[in-house]
Amino acid sequence: MDLATRRRRLALFLFFMVPGLSISSWVTRTPDIRDALDASTAQMGLVLFGLSVGSMLGILSSGALVARFGTRPVIGTGTILVIASMAAIGCGTLLSSAPLVTAGLFLFGAGMGSGEVAMNIDGAEVERITARTVLPTLHGFFSLGTVVGASLGIVFTATEFPVQWHLAAIAVVSTAILLYAHRHIPSGIGIRAREGKGAGAGTNAPAPVWRDSRLLLIGGIILAMALAEGAANDWLPLLMVDGHGLDATMGSAVYAGFAAAMAAGRFTGGFLIDRFGRVAVVRGSAVSAAFGLTMVIFVDHAVFAGAAVLLWGLGAALGFPLALSAAGDSGEDSAARVSFVAMIGYVAFLVGPPGLGFLGDHYGLRAAMTAVLAFVAVAIFLAPAVGSRKATARQSEPAVPATDDAAPPRT
Repeated sequence: MDLATRRRRLALFLFFMVPGLSISSWVTRTPDIRDALDASTAQMGLVLFGLSVGSMLGILSSGALVARFGTRPVIGTGTILVIASMAAIGCGTLLSSAPLVTAGLFLFGAGMGSGEVAMNIDGAEVERITARTVLPTLHGFFSLGTVVGASLGIVFTATEFPVQWHLAAIAVVSTAILLYAHRHIPSGIGIRAREGKGAGAGTNAPAPVWRDSRLLLIGGIILAMALAEGAANDWLPLLMVDGHGLDATMGSAVYAGFAAAMAAGRFTGGFLIDRFGRVAVVRGSAVSAAFGLTMVIFVDHAVFAGAAVLLWGLGAALGFPLALSAAGDSGEDSAARVSFVAMIGYVAFLVGPPGLGFLGDHYGLRAAMTAVLAFVAVAIFLAPAVGSRKATARQSEPAVPATDDAAPPRT
């Protein structure tokens, strides 16, 4: 790997850390933010609606933005929006202003939704040119960011450090990362040439990627596993506080354990994939996440539930990046395929959890998590879709007896 590629990979590592650090910083302070806003669970769901709207706009625009401008400006702009969101959420908490916190979450959703789709496209390109497993490690740095952010959140929650100064510090650190890393992302990645006009134009254009049934199955996997991760990122501290009777500090500690399990799963993912293959790892991940969720939902014991969160985190760790890798080698136009399934994943990751707030207000957060469990259970049966194209092609081709006159290759 040449120096420029190593620097590019390091820059992507750092860019992936920023949203992880940011989201865990505000999630671990959600009990304090809720108290400052004097909001109920349903009202917090409405506050999170800003995250949903921003996420949808960011996600739905990301593919077109990358196709028009490339990944570099989209990553940079998305990170700027995430940084601005920390300042807005902190100010909203200081002023006890739910609309301002909602606006901050809108900025966060727009920045993360657009920026991370672009980062995944760039990461898939690095994976292609280096012929190495990269995406799980990239997402591992997102999880590492959540571990760092959650650990700081535990300390600041326990010491009653003001939320606004906590989030301001995160904004400053993220700005430093942006200034260092952005220059190492090359221009032009992901830009698609515009189709020409005139007779015969577009006659050889490939079919839209969403018509690929295998890609849709991969999208189903990423939807389920991203929802499992997003539900924990948005609701786990409150789930442990309201659903299992822990105090705010211990709720944040359980979330830190989840983030640590995610990071461990992603940093060891390369070995597991090389040893067992994508299908087995995705299926095992879904089983682990489903078992952990079952324990958290149905076992009325805080210690067992806290331990089960580790299985939930390990299970959710690899589904998202492995589905992206599978999408990238599922056919032509890798960038469009990665963009498509990444959008599905980020819809689930960022938009799904607010809906759980409305279910939680009516049935309790533990009961609301059964919706997540159902999606993860389905992913167990969709796992074969992430198998490599070569393996799938070999399995689907009929056996042909060897002859001296070999048949011409298929096209």
